[in-house]
Amino acid sequence: MTIETLLSNAKSTFDLREPSHQESLYALAEALLEMSNLNSEDLHRVGRRSDTPLEFKIAVKLVDSRQYLLKTQTPLNIGVVYAMWGEHNRLLPKSKSNPNGEDSLRTKIRQLDWVTEDTPIDWTLYVADDGCPHASGKIAIQVTDSHPLKNKVKVLFLNDAVPTQNGPLRELRSADDSRKAGAIILGCMHAITDGKDAVIYTDADNSVHLGQIGLLLRPFIEDNCRVVLGNRKHPDAVLVKEEGRWGIGIKLLRHMQRMVAQAIISRNILDTQAAFKLYERSLLRKIIANPTVFDFSFDTDWLLATIRMEEPFKQVPFAFIDSFAESASITQGSMTTWETLLMGLVKAVRRHQIPHNEEMARVLKAEIHSSADLDILIHHLPPELIEADASALGDPALMSPEAVQAWIQKLKAEASADLKKA
Repeated sequence: MTIETLLSNAKSTFDLREPSHQESLYALAEALLEMSNLNSEDLHRVGRRSDTPLEFKIAVKLVDSRQYLLKTQTPLNIGVVYAMWGEHNRLLPKSKSNPNGEDSLRTKIRQLDWVTEDTPIDWTLYVADDGCPHASGKIAIQVTDSHPLKNKVKVLFLNDAVPTQNGPLRELRSADDSRKAGAIILGCMHAITDGKDAVIYTDADNSVHLGQIGLLLRPFIEDNCRVVLGNRKHPDAVLVKEEGRWGIGIKLLRHMQRMVAQAIISRNILDTQAAFKLYERSLLRKIIANPTVFDFSFDTDWLLATIRMEEPFKQVPFAFIDSFAESASITQGSMTTWETLLMGLVKAVRRHQIPHNEEMARVLKAEIHSSADLDILIHHLPPELIEADASALGDPALMSPEAVQAWIQKLKAEASADLKKA
């Protein structure tokens, strides 16, 4: 079997809901691993080609990860954490009555078991219910009860941990005050208490194949790097994402975001929300000791804490396939998510006293009072940004905060006039 043969037989699509696609990917990765004459650089070169099938590109990441873990002699015990809210469908297999099922928990267990088999890496999966109204946590317990690796999984409930007088969760009155971050922090707290060397956090769906954890662990082991960030914007990343979920105004939102997050962007961290990051235990304990937010914007809060502590970091490209249908940004509204991201960012840069475009932060606080204000912006694009390259977003010379404020006020006035006419 040659690389060319495997390449020609690889699938051009990958469905996160289809068990046959998962099996086919494992078979391809195993076939590549068994090739005694496999040249790693040749494999990566094929993976970079634009005409390479998607399945093969993902397999390249899995093979790289697995090969590294098989080679390392460093024993590690890691925690993998994710939060659940509204995951009742994706937790179960796909069926006629559950078309978006991903069998996500069983899938993650197998991914971790596959990549760490016969290696010195041990793991525990921390599955944290964020106060899910659809009982995601109880479903997770039902899934693991009959699983042969059930001792590798801990199902946690934020409702059982709050309110509390002490610790990182002390500002939460109930699980209703959390939007993902409370559950992530809860999982991290348990991992730290259990003595894990590092914690990786991910998403509840199958968008990130956890067979890739070796990509995060390599800089942690070889370079003693205590923060390793997954990066979907890297040229070597594999990214399949439904950008069409937003309107053209997303360009303006990103421009505003980057102006406030200039300390992050100037360090070439362009994928702030990637749910594939590693933090070393002792550093993570400091980061979560006093959280700024308990919502979707926690990623930037943690990154800003890392920057404030002048902690070095590394970024690694990985494969990500968007799990769109059951996404929280759909069920809760994408602009609700973006409002949370923008306002949480403003809170975090101010709290960590990180240099930022203070005028843009002021405009956001003055003009964006709810997701409804972003709904007005998302389907319109100011002339200054129409021809702008994505790499230029965040530069106030492209469109200043004052110009942004004038544009927002113009659209809000037009929306108000249209409402009166109606």
